[in-house]
Amino acid sequence: MTKFNISNRLLGIAKMVDLNSTIVDVGCDHALLDVYLLKNKLIKKSIATDITEGAVKSALRNVKLYNAALVDVRLGDGLSTITTKDNVDTVIISGLGNGKIIKILNDSIDKLLRVDTIIIQSNTGYYYVRKELNKMGYHVIDECLVKERGIIYVIIKFKKGLVKHSKKELYFGPILLKNKEPLFLELINNEIIKNNEIIIKLPPSRIFKKIKLKLKNKWLKKETLL
Repeated sequence: MTKFNISNRLLGIAKMVDLNSTIVDVGCDHALLDVYLLKNKLIKKSIATDITEGAVKSALRNVKLYNAALVDVRLGDGLSTITTKDNVDTVIISGLGNGKIIKILNDSIDKLLRVDTIIIQSNTGYYYVRKELNKMGYHVIDECLVKERGIIYVIIKFKKGLVKHSKKELYFGPILLKNKEPLFLELINNEIIKNNEIIIKLPPSRIFKKIKLKLKNKWLKKETLL
């Protein structure tokens, strides 16, 4: 493979991409993921989009610097820049919050007709992302965890198909729950610690909120065998 270094988070996303895909990378930032995928001949073509002019200029510089002409950089919001003629089969959205990610997909639901794969790295709310994608007709086929600079990132790969996940699978992730690797247990333990911190800070008047969080922690410990 071509010598080209990218972050562990982006590398985790890259490993999820099917060989010879045509991708759209929403919120591409510097387009380093797109350049990496093309330089290593892992995909056919990439459309790198971003809503900010600064990111697009940075992406264009990297495309020129690394001679990655098949990265098509476009300025625009979400999936607004692509058409059916682009023949995109894979959508990648990373580094955004869950609400923004789902809004991007819902606002362009007609553009997902030919999209077989969606790869998501959300900064918040994995349960919501899995639940909403499952409603859209996609199911989880792979997941991985990457720790970078003290932060654990969850990367989820969805495939089109009417496979319904249970509430427990939507919350924890069907693949992550099955494997229960050390980073997964650390991720859940971090949530328990955060909940305990909230419980301590809540005033006596928020007794029901405290009870709810305590019950949730009990559930988290039970389901993950912490």
